[in-house]
Amino acid sequence: METSSPILWQPPSDRLDRCGLTAFARFAHQRAGAPAAVPDAAEHWRQLHGWSLRERGAFWSTLWDFAGVIGDRGTATLDQGERMPGARWFAGSRLNYAENLLAGPADAIALIARDESGVRTELTRGKLRQRVLAVVAGFAAAGIGEGDVVAGFVTNSPEAVIAMLAAAHLGAVWTSVSPEFGAAACVERFGQTGAKLLVATTSYFYAGKQHDCSAKIAQLAQELTGLRAVYLVAATADALMRLPQARRWEELLANDPGQAPPARRVAFDAPLFILYSSGTTGKPKSIVHGVGGTLLQHRKEHLLHTDIRAGDRVFYFTTCGWMMWNWLVSALASGATVVLYDGSPVHPDTDVLWRMAAEEGVNVFGTSPRYLATLEKSGNRPRDRHQLPALRTILSTGSPLAASQFDYVYEAIAPDVHLASISGGTDIISCFCLGVPWLPVRRGEIQGAGLGMGTDVVDESGAPVVEQRGELVCTTAFPSMPLGFLGDADGSRYHKAYFDRFPNVWHHGDYALRTSTGGFVILGRSDAVLNPGGVRIGTAEIYRQVERLPEIMESLAIGQRVADDERVVLFVRPRDGVRVDDTLRDRIRKTIREHASPRHVPARIIAVPDLPRTLSGKLVELAVRDMVHGMPVSNREALANPESLELFRDHPELRD
Repeated sequence: METSSPILWQPPSDRLDRCGLTAFARFAHQRAGAPAAVPDAAEHWRQLHGWSLRERGAFWSTLWDFAGVIGDRGTATLDQGERMPGARWFAGSRLNYAENLLAGPADAIALIARDESGVRTELTRGKLRQRVLAVVAGFAAAGIGEGDVVAGFVTNSPEAVIAMLAAAHLGAVWTSVSPEFGAAACVERFGQTGAKLLVATTSYFYAGKQHDCSAKIAQLAQELTGLRAVYLVAATADALMRLPQARRWEELLANDPGQAPPARRVAFDAPLFILYSSGTTGKPKSIVHGVGGTLLQHRKEHLLHTDIRAGDRVFYFTTCGWMMWNWLVSALASGATVVLYDGSPVHPDTDVLWRMAAEEGVNVFGTSPRYLATLEKSGNRPRDRHQLPALRTILSTGSPLAASQFDYVYEAIAPDVHLASISGGTDIISCFCLGVPWLPVRRGEIQGAGLGMGTDVVDESGAPVVEQRGELVCTTAFPSMPLGFLGDADGSRYHKAYFDRFPNVWHHGDYALRTSTGGFVILGRSDAVLNPGGVRIGTAEIYRQVERLPEIMESLAIGQRVADDERVVLFVRPRDGVRVDDTLRDRIRKTIREHASPRHVPARIIAVPDLPRTLSGKLVELAVRDMVHGMPVSNREALANPESLELFRDHPELRD
């Protein structure tokens, strides 16, 4: 595997001078004694990152001031900073998330929303504030206050953003899933929260079809016994008949914004969001994130690592059931215009998002490796058909971005963009490693660790390693650590999830490699690591090679127990019309052997028409492994296509 990777992009000098990271470095040098600039940008980055770890209190306090966070910062930045968990941030501060996101000129565009059916909505900040305050008045009249939970069964729409900001304005807690979730999966999640109010979308378009949700909503309303009110977005006659007690969303918007109470400033560690683990290995964890940690971490990642500027148009393809939706909406606090899209990214064709990006002048475009692979294998070259002069940054997350996909972005989309592969998760509602505007983009690598984050790779004993595979960890406490899990009063589940492996160190569960230049390569989830002959192999190492082949759309690898060893089994989903014969299998093996190692070559290569994935689109290796070994797979409601699991039960090619 390449670890001394070629450089694909260098930040031009004018961009270095103008970027937010440069402005912050100057500000932090003057205010807090951060390292002065040196001619070598890479060396300046190493010094600045080191300072952000040594002087964490000064770093995060300086960031608060640089970002212009609205609220009372208090006097204490960090107490018990060496404890993890247990560190406490900004203990005396008071702030409100919605207040920070809604500030700014009334005539500036806040939201642009488009959907698959062709509807386009644009809201200025003034109009957005007005609508949020109208909904606040309605929520308050329904008895919603600080600490209460508002649940959203919603599409990626202005209504979702408005409802979330209204809840946050009141000091309430927002939690959401997208409408493709089944009713049982929603109850399993929302039922843990004690939600008092539900905002629900009655139908949505996806892949050319309209999907009715009224039956799901009726089941939700019946089983969530603590609900005080249900509000329906785009209420249909059928939905109102099923739920005669429900009210139309328009009733909320009809409230007098002047009757809304002022934004309630709460403690830094007051709850803001409840997010959920995928639930593919059991009941999903309900992860509680705080107001201050979420806001401050997002401001850091937007201003310093992504270089989002006031007036930028920021897009990420996401649903309301993925943490990237929360991350995206937080860009309002940077003065950006948030661009929402609801629908399929490849309907009616694979150009739909690029047409939107061109028409809306998108500056920051967020996507996933799976989407980029779909474009590449379909032969789509967006730069040949779309003018994208405003596009400055492309972000990718959701799974590891293969080295060949770096090539594709620069060859087929834009040769002069900052391509930032980012990696973190629902667990921290942010990133451990991500883009660095001062550094070159190296093929196949994430550029660096986040400022203030002691991100590292360690061996089995917990010792840091470079140019060796190991476990991704974070050795320092950070503000966006979860407040905890619901139903975990003594914190034991929380501690077991992240701190059992290495005491006082966050163990994230990713298998990774840190390069000699300070970059990171994510090799897959630790619990899915393969172990043939006692050699640990990350599944992403195989996927990077297999998916170079145009005949293969995607692949999934597991380890199958055979006698006293483990053999690697590779399932591949071919392109339509492609037959996986011995010739193609030989090409797959040769590609893996030459570009990875002989150890990575699978013992079996099996074609399947589908691969199981979560509702947020991630492949589920553990569920396939369990099916192959005849073990039960729990919580199939967490899967978008649970029927595909049957493809792996007692597979005839795996009986010997």
